[in-house]
Amino acid sequence: MTDREALSPAELIPLLESAAEAAGTLSARATEAVKAKVAGSGKIDNAALEREEHVAHGLAWLATYAEGIRQLADYAKRVDGEGRFGELESLLSQIAAGEYLAQLAGGVIMSQGEVVRLHELGVADSARTEFLTDDVTALIEGVTPEIRARVVSLIQDAQGAAAANFGDPGLEETFEEIRNEMRRFSEAEVVPHAQEWHLKDDYIPLELINQMAELGVFALTLPEEYGGLGLGKEAMCVVSEELSRGYIGVGSLGTRSEIAEELILNGGTDAQKQEWLPKIASGEILPTAVFTEPNTGSDLASLTTRAVKDGEVYRITGQKTWITHAARADLMTVLARTDPNEKGYKGLSMFLAPKPRGTDDNPFPAEGMSGGEIEVLGYRGMKEFELSFDGFEVPAANLLGGVEGQGFKQLMQTFEAARIQTAARAIGVAQSALDIGLRYGMERMQFGKPIINFPRVSDKLAMMAAEILLARQLTYYSARQKDAGHRCDLEAGMAKLLAARIAWAAADNALQIHGGNGFALEYTISRVLCDARILSIFEGAAEIQAHVIARRLLEQ
Repeated sequence: MTDREALSPAELIPLLESAAEAAGTLSARATEAVKAKVAGSGKIDNAALEREEHVAHGLAWLATYAEGIRQLADYAKRVDGEGRFGELESLLSQIAAGEYLAQLAGGVIMSQGEVVRLHELGVADSARTEFLTDDVTALIEGVTPEIRARVVSLIQDAQGAAAANFGDPGLEETFEEIRNEMRRFSEAEVVPHAQEWHLKDDYIPLELINQMAELGVFALTLPEEYGGLGLGKEAMCVVSEELSRGYIGVGSLGTRSEIAEELILNGGTDAQKQEWLPKIASGEILPTAVFTEPNTGSDLASLTTRAVKDGEVYRITGQKTWITHAARADLMTVLARTDPNEKGYKGLSMFLAPKPRGTDDNPFPAEGMSGGEIEVLGYRGMKEFELSFDGFEVPAANLLGGVEGQGFKQLMQTFEAARIQTAARAIGVAQSALDIGLRYGMERMQFGKPIINFPRVSDKLAMMAAEILLARQLTYYSARQKDAGHRCDLEAGMAKLLAARIAWAAADNALQIHGGNGFALEYTISRVLCDARILSIFEGAAEIQAHVIARRLLEQ
């Protein structure tokens, strides 16, 4: 196949739909095969699940690929129906589908050194043969050097807003307007300064945070009655992506507010909602999440920080770690154990704990509270802290919801939105890597020509753009499911799992395009690589995320 033989939308869309159906069937068969290994009696055997962890997590990745291909097919059909599915969109869809279908057949990449293959899952060779239909094979074989080269040529030729997303993202007009506004803000106020903030390990200026508040970044998804804009999670994705494309620290400022708002909106009393939500929405109050402990990590059931009621206050004692923006925050959402006799989730409660805003000289000017900064490779601009509480007082009225023992349940209600937003942040970081890699490839001269003219460079850029398109559609889909009021923990988890890996791959490949220069701190891609690395760790490490997805699939 040459670029002149590239599939037209009329040819491609039926192939994508057929391939999505084949991938869904393969995913279903893989699920049944893994069930036989870990749930032979109909109920999941936890010991077997741990023993077969590679297989179970492989199932999660395989199912994520299948869902990604389905969303890609839906995107193509929808955008084509609106007359927006042009040559670039078609070629990117073709590349993404062909590559992911090939991996489904030959081995799904979970990480740099981990690949899962169908026979490991217990899928019969006959199922693999049935999966490789003529349509699936046509898409796999259609990913040619000529197609990749044509994509990069189209990207180079595009100018202005049309090139901003390397293909139509498929958004409604309102969301596209929001995207453009955030992109303009990021280009003007964030991109010129991000590298300096990173290298100096400086805070993101409060003036910028105030500008973000004026743009409504912290009020996006709140109901209007609490000072919000009343928009949904899809709008949150658009904003998070574009701000993270400028600098992940800026894109992540909204995450702090989103988590606090979700907790209070879903679990707070009327008085708590009225007191805190308008202030968070306006940017007057900067919140931070205080959940993780040094020895527990993702194992929240083992959390030991205590909250003991003493008259009209609770006194909190214990250690917390990896607390983002802690010194500057005005409000902490603290997860602590209120029932010492209950060692599991049921003994946990959530608190709305106000504190004075700190400074570099005195980061924690509060009685019963101290902390120290954790120096980090990337994800700077807000700073990370370890915190110690020793009888720190929180008003009893600030027990979230007014009832003890609801903390874990309240926290679980935030995970869907948090993981959707993290996926959006990852897409923004991946897009940033693509922007930087493309620009360097066009400007860097070697052997008498721009290095983008060498296929190993242009191939990297084409695959970045294709994977970003796929991850974006999976993320938007999970957001739309959330906005429609549907349970979407599975879809949100898949979006986060895939987008985080794609961000790291994009950053790594963009740095490789830079060669030795990419290893120099003065080059922006060095920062983007550091920033990308955290995405498969926070909001549920990739291994934990795959485990959660696998359990959901096996329980269906």
